[in-house]
Amino acid sequence: MAAPQQVPRDFYGEVQPTGWLGWVLFAGLVMLLLGIFHAIAGLIALFNANYYLVSPNGLVVNVDFAVWGWVHLILGIVVAVAGWAVMVGQTWGRVVGIVLALLSAIINLGFLPAYPVWSVIFIALDVVVIYALAVHGKEARTLA
Repeated sequence: MAAPQQVPRDFYGEVQPTGWLGWVLFAGLVMLLLGIFHAIAGLIALFNANYYLVSPNGLVVNVDFAVWGWVHLILGIVVAVAGWAVMVGQTWGRVVGIVLALLSAIINLGFLPAYPVWSVIFIALDVVVIYALAVHGKEARTLA
């Protein structure tokens, strides 16, 4: 098993940015987009429940689409704010981003029967965000 790579540091021990910093910025941008898309999905669920493939009875969690709409809308706003925080180098944004990406993936697993393609895209992007923030997130502190 290979030894973990060390983040390059200058003479005074401060972290120097590397090419992997782009992954963190990309994760922040993806989180902003996920937040917007979650908000759109939430608004669709609130205003046009007939848009989805199944009735609320066909979902993993048997609740009305209005509840799903509010969940998506609130999650979208919070994910977008955390994405902005990641892009400006805030440590709390990275931690919250990992938790929210995990929560987003779980929520989209529950919403999968209603909107399969959209949910799979959300889950895939959540995995990319978790990877970028968990593995390369320390380098984002150089932005602040």
